Amino acid sequence: MLDPQDERLRRWRLILGGEAADGTGGGLLSDTDAAIDKALAALYDADPKDRRGGLGRSAPNVARWLGDIRTYFPSSVVRMLQQDALERLNLQRMLLEPEMLAAVEPDVHLVANLISLSSVIPARTKETARLVVQKVVDDLMRQLAQPMRQAITGSLNRAARNRRPRHSEIDWPRTIRANLRHYQPDYGTIIPETKIGFGRKRSRLRHIILCVDQSGSMATSVVYASLFAAVMASLPAVSTNLVVFDTAVVDLTEQLQDPVEVLFGTRLGGGTDIHQALSYCQGLVRQPAETILVLISDLYEGGSQENLLRRVGSLVSSGVQLITLLALNDEGAPAYDHDHAAKFAALGSPAFACTPDQFADLMAAAINRQDIEQWAAQQGIVTASNQDLLKSTM
Repeated sequence: MLDPQDERLRRWRLILGGEAADGTGGGLLSDTDAAIDKALAALYDADPKDRRGGLGRSAPNVARWLGDIRTYFPSSVVRMLQQDALERLNLQRMLLEPEMLAAVEPDVHLVANLISLSSVIPARTKETARLVVQKVVDDLMRQLAQPMRQAITGSLNRAARNRRPRHSEIDWPRTIRANLRHYQPDYGTIIPETKIGFGRKRSRLRHIILCVDQSGSMATSVVYASLFAAVMASLPAVSTNLVVFDTAVVDLTEQLQDPVEVLFGTRLGGGTDIHQALSYCQGLVRQPAETILVLISDLYEGGSQENLLRRVGSLVSSGVQLITLLALNDEGAPAYDHDHAAKFAALGSPAFACTPDQFADLMAAAINRQDIEQWAAQQGIVTASNQDLLKSTM
């Protein structure tokens, strides 16, 4: 085992590479370290302008490199290296050969890349691509579905609860707990001064529309939004629509029973016409006061800005609860149109980025008609209006 000083030198040697200027003065690497160094050098010592990259021109070299990084690094690091390879070396062929695709560590970014390439993936690779997407979808659904179901179901129940229920509508366990202080020992009973129950059940308590920008910068947001839409579509107490758009609008609601099919129904890339998409969504609204419209977009509008703001104002004034998510991903604050975000917020549509872990709670807050700006503040989220306020005070 290396002493701490040698271990530090070893790590710096692997970070800096083997050129004379690495400054470590370290000795020869072990066989394992040499293999790790070679795998890193193939990626990071390559000239990014040379799109053939340091992995070699042939498919076997790329496949071998994928195998090497899976051998020497944990899954989280493998995913990062794969993403760097795609971005630095434009290795789209990694995703177009079934043998290589099978060797890739699947994650949400890989799914986004596959979806963006879906129109050019060769027929012999498509089945492998679908299997990879299915694996990621299954993993994410296991993580995200139950919290979403619990949050929405609980919120709907709380929204329906009332303090003047009919006898058949009384929730007796909650009523008893609320009235324990009114227990009458002489009579051995509780006087139910406060009655808690549920109103008449309706088949659809809320209408939720997810309107998702499918331009290239929103790739991971499209993946997460599609999965959440599929979960919500499985709940009988909400009616869910999924609408994706670029310069055209596509309604994927009928495919929500199959999240993989939904993802392959998107077309990442292209321009953006948010006004056209919101116009379509407004046509879906039947009861504005019962409708939650979540626009997921970086707000870089390619159409008429004036018409877009007029449409936002129309939706909000009609009673629709319009929430603007600048991103729905794990990457944090996105690049977005700050001017549009501030104007949306001024019109009554709070605008902020949201992580997948926060989305279920966001929908619960919306169903309960909480102040979304206040909810965001409690989550430590900086909204567009707060950011604008901060700038004005600096």
